[in-house]
Amino acid sequence: MAKKEIKNVGFHMNLDAHDKLFYIAKYEGRTLNGQIQYLIQKCIWEFEKENGPITEEDMKNVLF
Repeated sequence: MAKKEIKNVGFHMNLDAHDKLFYIAKYEGRTLNGQIQYLIQKCIWEFEKENGPITEEDMKNVLF
């Protein structure tokens, strides 16, 4: 079976952080969802820049 291209991830966030992140998202012309996706992608870029690319093999070795 093919991997789903988009995953829905729910998480808890305190109200103050939510409101501030929402403000930043609007300031930068993004939706809240778009801002969260941007921050996640930025985290991945920074990690891979420092540690090298994350491979399929690396991901298979992580226990979920």
